[in-house]
Amino acid sequence: MRSFHVIANPLSGGGRAVHIARDVAANLGDAGGTVRITFSPGIEVAESLIRDTAAAGEICVLVGGDGMVSSMAGPLHKYDLVAAIVPGGRGNDFARQLAIPENIHDATRLAVGGVETKVDAIEAEGRVVVGSVYAGVDARVSELVNAGAGRLPSAAQYQLASVRGLLQFSPRHYRVQVDDETFDYRGFTAIAANSGYYGKGMHIAPDADVRDGLLDVVMVGAGNRLKFVRSLPQLYRGTHVRNPEVSVVRGRTVRIEAEGVEAYADGDPLASAPVTARVLPGALRLLLNR
Repeated sequence: MRSFHVIANPLSGGGRAVHIARDVAANLGDAGGTVRITFSPGIEVAESLIRDTAAAGEICVLVGGDGMVSSMAGPLHKYDLVAAIVPGGRGNDFARQLAIPENIHDATRLAVGGVETKVDAIEAEGRVVVGSVYAGVDARVSELVNAGAGRLPSAAQYQLASVRGLLQFSPRHYRVQVDDETFDYRGFTAIAANSGYYGKGMHIAPDADVRDGLLDVVMVGAGNRLKFVRSLPQLYRGTHVRNPEVSVVRGRTVRIEAEGVEAYADGDPLASAPVTARVLPGALRLLLNR
């Protein structure tokens, strides 16, 4: 008989994760497992939760969004604990990259019968995160989304915040070092991406692979604001990388410098630029589809 520890962020998805966690626990119990649930009060207890889960020999089942998964990534890596993810947040972009089903029951089945798979993570400014580190207009968008959480449907939050962010953010001079190469440009942002998605389905790094041991670095140069607003649908298709203002390179270590810019990681504040991100190959053991 397998034992599971369901850890949920009670604030994810506007509180929806609470109901999801209870459904997940019921499904795991029906499958013959022993289950306990913890509603995490915050990142400050992440390590103790994962340490106790590892000591108990339990499989960790995370219920929440990108920020919640990211908050647990460091302890999961430290204690080398296998985990499953059930999407329960606003964006769920890391789950989207991993092809984890949105359906609760289908996602829960991965905790029971999924294939253990090693995937990469990112170490940035002393934290381990899973999706991407970004510094620019997209950080402003994350700030706006966080400030307006719960007031609009999640899809509308990101779309409205993206337009507002583009209209408010002034292009900066960026210096981005990727391994031994340096890129200087005036632009809107720089992204060090492990996962291809952010911002609730924006395919910012369409060729990113969480198992290749590399970060896809997307650099967006300055251009006409109105053109950028009109081209927002391209971000969801991943076709924005064809535009002349956008450059993509790959590397293992990325340093982003830009004056007066706050960097975010997986939807949460990280640090003021400059920031350095490096890939952690195979850092996480996750239960995924075959």
